[in-house]
Amino acid sequence: MPQQPHRGYRHRVAHFTLKSTLYASWALGLFPFTYDSRTRQLTRSRWLLSYGLVLNLGLIGVVLLPGTEDHRDVRIDMFERNPIIQQVENMVEIISFLTAVAMHLGIFWKSREMVTILNELFLLEKRHFSNLILAHCHQFDKYVIQKCILVVLEVGSSLLIYFGVPDSNLVVTRAFCIYLVQVGVLLGVTHFHLAVIYIYRFVWTINGQLLELANQQRRGQKVDPARIKLLFWLYSRLLEVNSRLAAIYDIPVTLFMVTLMSANIMIAHVLIIIWINQFSLLDILLLFPQALLINFYDLWLSIAFCELVESTGRQTSDILKLYNDGEDMDEELQRSLSDFALFCSHRRLRFRHCGLFYVNYEMGFRMIITNILYLVFLVQFDYMNLKYK
Repeated sequence: MPQQPHRGYRHRVAHFTLKSTLYASWALGLFPFTYDSRTRQLTRSRWLLSYGLVLNLGLIGVVLLPGTEDHRDVRIDMFERNPIIQQVENMVEIISFLTAVAMHLGIFWKSREMVTILNELFLLEKRHFSNLILAHCHQFDKYVIQKCILVVLEVGSSLLIYFGVPDSNLVVTRAFCIYLVQVGVLLGVTHFHLAVIYIYRFVWTINGQLLELANQQRRGQKVDPARIKLLFWLYSRLLEVNSRLAAIYDIPVTLFMVTLMSANIMIAHVLIIIWINQFSLLDILLLFPQALLINFYDLWLSIAFCELVESTGRQTSDILKLYNDGEDMDEELQRSLSDFALFCSHRRLRFRHCGLFYVNYEMGFRMIITNILYLVFLVQFDYMNLKYK
C-alpha cells in the first residue's frame, strides 16, 4: 500500500466545490442518481429524473412566455439603427434554447448509460487507482476550482448586464427563471468537464506508475509484466469510458461552445457601437468587456480540459519509449510493452464532438480566429449604422 500523498488547502477547496456542485445539481434535478450503500453503487432515481425534467422544462417554458420586462426601451433605438444586432441576438437566444433542451432531454434519456459510466469510474478508482496513486494530482484540484469559479462568474456577469442596464423595466421572477436555466446548462456542462478531469487523473496515475517502473528497470531491478498488463487494461478501459462519455455529451457541449462563440461576436459588436458613440464609461468598462472576457475564458477552459487529457495520453506513449533503454528484458515483459505501445499509437485519447472536430488547443485557436473574422464581417456589413446621428 503506497503512502497517502499530502493534501493541502487547495485540495480541501476542490473537495468543497465538488460537494457544492453535487448538492446544486440535486436541487436542480441535474444529477438523477443516488448512492446505494448496500450495493455501493450509484442508482437511477425515477423521482429525481421526473423532478428534474418537469422543473427544467417548466423553467424554459416560463422564459419563453412573452413578457414586458425586457430591455426593449433601452435597445429599441439600437435595433432600429442596427437590425443586424437584433438578428444576431435572436440567433444566440435560439442556440441557447436548443442547448438547454438538449442538455435536459439528454440527462433524461441517457441516464442509464451515464450511471453505468459513473459506476465503472467509481469501481476503477476503488479497486485499482486508490492503490496506485504515488502523489497528489494538483492539476485536478486546479481545474476543478477554476471550473466552479467560472460558473459563478458566468452567472454574475449575466446578472450584471441584466440588472445594470439603466432605465430598464425588469421583473425579478422572470429574471430568476432565466438564470436558473442558465445555471442548469452551466452545471450540465460542468458534469462533463468534471468527468473529463477524473479521466485525466486516472491516466496521470497510470503514467506515474509507468515512469516508476521505467526508473526501476534503469536501476537494474526486475519489472513485473503483470503490472504492465494491469496498467494496459486500465488504460484501455479509460479509453472506452471516454468514448462513451463523449457520445453522451456530444450535442449539448457542442451547442454550448457555439453559444459562447456567437455570444462573444454579439457582445464585441455591441461594444464597438458603444465605443464609437461614446456611451457612458460605466457601459464601456463595466457591463460588456467583463462578459466578453468571461465568455472567452469559459470557452478556452472547456478546450483546456480536453487538451489536458489528450496531452497526458501522448505522454503515455513517450513514457513507454523509455523502456527501450533497458537491457535484458524478458520476452513476456517485452510483449506486454509492445502491445501497450501499439494500442496507444492506434487509439489515442482524444475528444471529437459530433464527429466533426477534435477539441484541443489547435481547434481553440481556430475558434478565436473565427470569432474575430465574423466580427470583422459584421462591422463591414453594418458599417453605415455604427455611428448614431
